[in-house]
Amino acid sequence: MKGDLKIALVGNPNTGKSTLFNSLTGLNQKVGNFPGVTVDKKIGYCKLFDGRKAQIIDLPGTYSLYPKSKDECIVMETLVDERNTAHPDLIIFIADATNLKRNLLLYTQVADLKIPIVLALNMMDLAIQSGIEIAIDALSSKLGVQVVPISARNDNGIDRLKQVIGYTGNISTQEDIIAVEELMPGLVEQVREVIPVRAPYAALQLTHQYEQLSFLSTVAKNRIQKIKETCSFHSQQVQAAEIIARYNFINDILFDTLRLKESAKRETWSNRIDQVLTHKVFGFFIFFGILFLIFQSIFAWSAYPMDLIKELFDHLRDFGHRLLPAGVLTNLLVDGVLAGLSGVLVFIPQIAILFGFISILEDTGYMSRVTFMMDKLMRKVGLNGKSVVPLVSGFACAVPSIMSTRNIENWKDRMITILVTPLVSCSARLPVYTLLISLAVPSKRIGGMINMQGLALMAMYVLSIASAVVVAWLFKQVLRSRERGYFIMELPVYRMPRWNTIFLTVYQKVKTFVLEAGQVIIAVSIILWVLASYGPSDHQQRAEEVYQSAVYTKQYTAQEIEHLKASARLENSYAGILGRAMEPIIKPLGFDWKIGIALITSFAAREVFVGTMAVIYNVGTDESNSISIQEKMQSAKDISTGSPIFTPAVTWSLMIFYAFAMQCMSTLAIVYRETKSLKWPVIQFGYMTGMAYLASLVVYQLFK
Repeated sequence: MKGDLKIALVGNPNTGKSTLFNSLTGLNQKVGNFPGVTVDKKIGYCKLFDGRKAQIIDLPGTYSLYPKSKDECIVMETLVDERNTAHPDLIIFIADATNLKRNLLLYTQVADLKIPIVLALNMMDLAIQSGIEIAIDALSSKLGVQVVPISARNDNGIDRLKQVIGYTGNISTQEDIIAVEELMPGLVEQVREVIPVRAPYAALQLTHQYEQLSFLSTVAKNRIQKIKETCSFHSQQVQAAEIIARYNFINDILFDTLRLKESAKRETWSNRIDQVLTHKVFGFFIFFGILFLIFQSIFAWSAYPMDLIKELFDHLRDFGHRLLPAGVLTNLLVDGVLAGLSGVLVFIPQIAILFGFISILEDTGYMSRVTFMMDKLMRKVGLNGKSVVPLVSGFACAVPSIMSTRNIENWKDRMITILVTPLVSCSARLPVYTLLISLAVPSKRIGGMINMQGLALMAMYVLSIASAVVVAWLFKQVLRSRERGYFIMELPVYRMPRWNTIFLTVYQKVKTFVLEAGQVIIAVSIILWVLASYGPSDHQQRAEEVYQSAVYTKQYTAQEIEHLKASARLENSYAGILGRAMEPIIKPLGFDWKIGIALITSFAAREVFVGTMAVIYNVGTDESNSISIQEKMQSAKDISTGSPIFTPAVTWSLMIFYAFAMQCMSTLAIVYRETKSLKWPVIQFGYMTGMAYLASLVVYQLFK
C-alpha cells in the first residue's frame, strides 16, 4: 500500500475494540457522525513504523452482518459501499480469544467482503489464564490472513500489530470461506451488474438488505427486487443455509487450532463473583452502596480543587479590573463573560470525579451487570432491557443516550425510552445541584463520616431514576404496539480498570463539557450582561432619582445608596423587565424575577443557570467584592421585606424544578431528529414542564 491508510476496527460488542482504538490513537482522536446518520463515529490517527499515517475508524459493535438495529446497519453500509467516506483500505478484526467460536461467525462474513483484513486475537492473557490454547500459526495458515495475538488493555502485541498493518497488501488474497454462488446460482452475477461490488458475498448481502440500505438508489432497489423475484430468492432460507455453512467451517478450523485444558472447563472466578454482585436481593444493595460512595466522594474530594479554581477566577477578575481601562468593554469581559464562565467551570472537579467513577464501573465490567439486573424491573414498567443502557448513560448526557436507543428494535420500547431518558440527571444538572445544595444543606457529617450534602446529591439522582421508571409505566398504558422486545447481552469478564483509558475518557468528557458549555455560556453571558446593564432610559433615570431623595440620603450611607441604585438599575433593565413580566407565573413556586431570568437563559443548556446567576449577582457590584456566587446568593435579601431570597423552601423548590424540567434545547433537537416528528418533542417538553411546575409548587407550599 502506498500513502496513508484508512483502517476500520470491526468486531462483536465487548471484544475490546474501544480499548484497542485508544491504544492505537491515544489522545489523537475526535468524534464525528457517519454520513447521513446521527450515530457517533470515533476517528483517530496513529503513525506506522514505515512513517505512514493511519486513520483509525471505530465502527459500532455487531454480532453479524445481518443488522437488527440502526447502528449495526452502519457496519454493513460502511463495508459494502465503496463510495462511503468511511470505507476502509484495511480491516482490523478484533476477536475475543476466550470466546473465539462466536466471534469467528462475523469474521467469516467480513472476510468474504474481500477487503484486506488482519485478525487481532484480543484478551490472550485471559485466554491463557482460562486454560485456552490457540495455535496462532495454524489458525493463520487455515484462514489465509495474518493473525496477531494481543492484549489491548496491557498494550501487549500493539507494536507487532502495527508492523503487520504496514506489511498487509492492498488486495485481498484469501479465498472465499463459503461458495456464495452455490447458495443461489445465477443471482450474484445479476446483482453485480446492477451494483459493481468487488465480492460475491457483498452482492448476496445487497439482495438480503437492499430495502434498508440508504446508499442504493430507488432504481437500483427496484432492479434488485426484480432479480430477487426472478430467482425465487427466499432471504431467511438462504441466510440459514449460509450460517450453517459458516459454522461448519468454524468448527473444522477450531478442531485443529484450539485446545481446552481441564482448568477451562471449571467455573470461572468471574461467574463466582456474579453470584454475589448480581444476586436478586443483595445485588441491588451493593449497587446503591456503590452509588452512595460515589456521591460522597464527589463532595469530599472536590472541595480543595474547587477552592483553587475559585481563587484563580477571583485573581483573574481583580487583575482584569486593574489591567484594563475602566469602561463598558471591561465590565462586559470581567463582569459578564468571566463571571459566567467562572460560575460553571468551578464544577469541573466534580464532573471529572463523576465521569471517573462511571468509567471505572464500565471498564471493570460492572456496569454491564447493572444493565442485566435492571432488565427484569424495566420489563415491568414497559421497557426493554436494552433501555437500561440509554438510561444509565443518561447520567452523562441525554443527547448521545437518546441516539443510542437505535439499538432497541421494538418501536414502543424505543419511544418510551426516548421520552423518559431526559428525566435521568445528566452531568449538566450537576453544577445546578451542587450550587443549590450548598445553599440548602449544611456541610456537616453524620457520625463523622457521612456527608449530608453528598446524601442530598444522591437523593436527587435516585429521584431522577424513580421518576423515569414511573413515567415509563404511565407511557406503557398510553402507547400501543404489538411488537415484542427482547434483550440479549453478553456479560464481559471482570477486569482491573485500565487507568490510562480511564484518564482518557475523563479528559474527553471534561473537554467536551468545557468546550460545548463554554461556547453557550460565553454567548449567553454576553447577551445577558447587555440585557442586565441596559434598559429604557426613562426607567433607569426614575430608578436613580428615587434614591437621591432626602428620605434615603439621611437613612443610608453613600455605599448603601449606590448598592440600592445598582439593584434598581438591574430591576429596570431589559432583563429585569423580562423577569418581572414572568414573575406572577413563578411566584407560587417561590421564585423571584432574577430566578425567572435564569430559567429562560438555561433553556439553552441547564448548566447556564449557574452562569446566569453569576452574571446577575455580579452586575453593578463593587469591583473589590470577590466573594463567590454561593456567598452572594446566600446573602441575597428581598429589598421590600429584608428576608433571605434563597430559603431552604425556595432552594429545594428550584432543585426539584431542574430535576424534572426540559431545560435543554439540544435534547429536544435530537428527539425531533430521531423521531422525524415534531409531535414527540412537543409532548416531551409539555409533560416535563408540567411535572416540574407541579412538583416545585408542592415542595414550596409544603416547606415555606
